[in-house]
Amino acid sequence: MSHHIVEVRNLQHVYADGTAALKDVSFIITHGESVGIIGANGAGKSTLLQHLNGSLEPTGGSIHIGHTPLSKGTLPDIRRTVGMVFQDPDDQLFMPTVFDDVAFGPLNLGFAPADVEERVTEVLELVGAGHLRDKPPYHLSGGEKKRVAIATVLSMSPDILVMDEPTNGLDPFARRQLMKLLCDFKHTRIFTSHDLDMVLELCGRVIVLHEGEVRADGPALEIFGNDKLLAECRLEKPLSMQNCSACGSKKSNVKSPDSSACQGR
Repeated sequence: MSHHIVEVRNLQHVYADGTAALKDVSFIITHGESVGIIGANGAGKSTLLQHLNGSLEPTGGSIHIGHTPLSKGTLPDIRRTVGMVFQDPDDQLFMPTVFDDVAFGPLNLGFAPADVEERVTEVLELVGAGHLRDKPPYHLSGGEKKRVAIATVLSMSPDILVMDEPTNGLDPFARRQLMKLLCDFKHTRIFTSHDLDMVLELCGRVIVLHEGEVRADGPALEIFGNDKLLAECRLEKPLSMQNCSACGSKKSNVKSPDSSACQGR
C-alpha cells in the first residue's frame, strides 16, 4: 500500500442521537508531515481521528490512505499503516501483562516469537517502559499506561502515527520524553491536543476544527497569530506566544516551525 498521502473527502459523521459531529471535512496530508488538529471541546477532533483507522464508519464522504479507500475490505491493511493511540489507554490495554499487550500486534501479523521478543523489548525501552514489561496493565499509573499504549502501536511499525491527546495524564518529564519520541518518528504524525505549546513545537501545520467543520488549515505560526480566528473557535495562543503576565512584555522563545529539527521529517 502506498502510504504517501492521507486524503479526507467531504467527511461527515452523525451520531445515533442526531448530533452532527463532522460536517463536510476535507484535507490532504502528505507523507512525513506533522499535523496538529486543534479545537475546543466538542469540535469533532476525536471523532475525526477515529475515522482515520476505521474505528468509526462515516455517515458520508470518504477516506483514502495512499490511493486505497478505507472500507471493511481494506481495513486490515490500513490498520497496519495507520497506528492509532486513543485518548484513554484503557481502550487499548487488555492483556494480562504489558509484554503481552505490546506483543499482540506483531504476533497477529505473523512475526516469529524471537522477532516479537526483540521488537517488544525495543519499543518498551524507546518509551521508557522496559521495567514494566511483566506488570499487569491495571496496576500501572495513568502516565505508564499512556507509554505502554504508545508502545503497542509502535510495535506494529506504522507509517502514519495518529494520537488523540497524547500528553493527557503525563507529568512534565514524561511529556518531554513523549515530545522527543514524536520528534524522532520519521513518518507522518497526526494528533489532537489541548497542549498548544507542544503543537507549536512539533507541528509545521495546524488544522482548526470548530463545530465539526474545518475553520482553518495552514502554517502553525500563522494560525496561532490569528487572534480573531482563535477567539471565534474558543482557543488561545500557546503560552510561549502570550505576553508575560508579570511585566506585560512579549515572550521571545517562540521558534519558527522551519527552525525546529522536528519539522518536515
